Amino acid sequence: MRSDIIKQGYERAPHRSLLRATGVIRDEADFQKPFIGVCNSFVEIIPGHAHLNKVGEFVKQCIREAGGIPFEFNTIGVDDGIAMGHEGMKYSLPSREIIADSLETMARAHCFDGLICIPNCDKIVPGMMMGAMRVNIPTIFVSGGPMAAGRTAQGKAIDLVSVFEGVAQHARGQIDAAELQELEQEGCPTCGSCSGMFTANSMNCLAEALGIALPNNGTLLAVSEKRKELYAAAASRLLDLIKQNIKPQDIVTQRAIDNALILDMAMGGSTNTILHTLAVAHEAGVNYSMQRINELAQKTPNICKVAPSSSYHMEDIHKAGGVHTILWEIAQMQPSILDLDCLTVTGKTLGENIKEWSVREPHSPAARAYEADLAANPFRERQRDFDCIRPLERAYSPTGGLAILYGNLAPEGSVVKVAGVAEAMKQFEGKAVIFESQEEACKGILAEEVQPGDVVVIRYEGPKGGPGMQEMLAPTSYIMGQGLGESVALITDGRFSGGTRGACIGHISPEAAEGGPIALVKSGDLIRIDLLKCSLELLVSEAELAQRRQLWQLSARKRQRFSGYLGKYAALATSAATGAILKW
Repeated sequence: MRSDIIKQGYERAPHRSLLRATGVIRDEADFQKPFIGVCNSFVEIIPGHAHLNKVGEFVKQCIREAGGIPFEFNTIGVDDGIAMGHEGMKYSLPSREIIADSLETMARAHCFDGLICIPNCDKIVPGMMMGAMRVNIPTIFVSGGPMAAGRTAQGKAIDLVSVFEGVAQHARGQIDAAELQELEQEGCPTCGSCSGMFTANSMNCLAEALGIALPNNGTLLAVSEKRKELYAAAASRLLDLIKQNIKPQDIVTQRAIDNALILDMAMGGSTNTILHTLAVAHEAGVNYSMQRINELAQKTPNICKVAPSSSYHMEDIHKAGGVHTILWEIAQMQPSILDLDCLTVTGKTLGENIKEWSVREPHSPAARAYEADLAANPFRERQRDFDCIRPLERAYSPTGGLAILYGNLAPEGSVVKVAGVAEAMKQFEGKAVIFESQEEACKGILAEEVQPGDVVVIRYEGPKGGPGMQEMLAPTSYIMGQGLGESVALITDGRFSGGTRGACIGHISPEAAEGGPIALVKSGDLIRIDLLKCSLELLVSEAELAQRRQLWQLSARKRQRFSGYLGKYAALATSAATGAILKW
């Protein structure tokens, strides 16, 4: 075992003495068992993580019962919703690198034989994935689960985005203080990752298709007692993976990443998944490009729409069969676009998992359980389930829920959640209204400086320029809350929350701080967006752009040098087109 490095032989007597002092070693036999690192992201200020201390205790118990010795350690976490709208959001994406470094440091310093990772939200999931790819020891991911949707007194399903949009509605006098307070009090009713197909839930679902998490990891609610069965199964499977020496890089191949991104396109996941998947691929040693993502999008139908793109939430996906039912539907395409032979942590292939876990696979255990549940709950609406995850013949769109746009404004690419864009906005041309930061944009939008027909440009918010590539949930929610969702577009070198909807294009590369074309846009310039052709164009001549490029120079604000971790991050961060990984 790898852990023998710290526990076997007479020269390791000091190491064993220290291990005894932890209280984790109960008898001499424990030194003969695998040492398992339990990487937990429990922090009390994030609702998706507030319950993970209890999850960690249960997982450790399950590891002991399976024959391993658990050692729990924690990572940091940033709650994007709480960090939103102030300087704290600059630390969100950079926290991903700290989390990856922390996992790597703990696993290599203490010679664990395997890892169980317990993430749940936003940057924490990909951060752990990146670290796990680096250390490359047997690992299983098991999330804390999604939050239940909130309900108003009238029974309307709501979530965190409803609250953000409520702020703009209240500012315009469309709802009163009592209605806003109801949204605030009911929008986030339980612990768990926010209830829509936002970044956290997108990444936890992708973990299933990627093969590093067990079925139901992404959709089973945080408050469900059945999650205990998932935790116990993960502990048992990890011990098997250690015996078989199956490691993350054996599972996370280019074909597996294809499968994960096909799921992403089929369910209209967060645009942040592109950023994070590219970073995970890099750590796994897989050369993966934005262009390949577009190729997958062009042949993957969008068969599932979840909030913010519809009124459905994660609990609806779970009731309809979960991730493996989405994959089952896509697997019916001829020729198949999924690689069903990819290995997963179940010990079976993805194709075998789909046959067992899809409610649409005839006679599967999942299908039998689904039919029994339907019989026991006559008020369950089968049609609602089959609208949440549609069959191929009723797909929302013949192409994926995400797209990569190129053009003279984004030579290295940009990202949009097509599934959240109204048909009327898929081809759009408008005048640029420029803001040099997210904060300026929020003030300007609420002050009604943006009118129908405009293209809002928020720049100097990329990985280097922000620094930290802030999410833009506040300005996009204000646009929707003011009723401009079908008449105003927004483009940025920053990024969006998974809760964003509308014609919002992010990750524009190169970013403004590196002199990318978005830095050259002037107020009133015409910008053309064509999602059907995957293009983003600034309607200015090349000669004019060349002249502007010569005159362009960073203002005093843009030349600002940041101190502390943000300064280090700004110096090392790369383009969003490469996953905003750090290079030195």
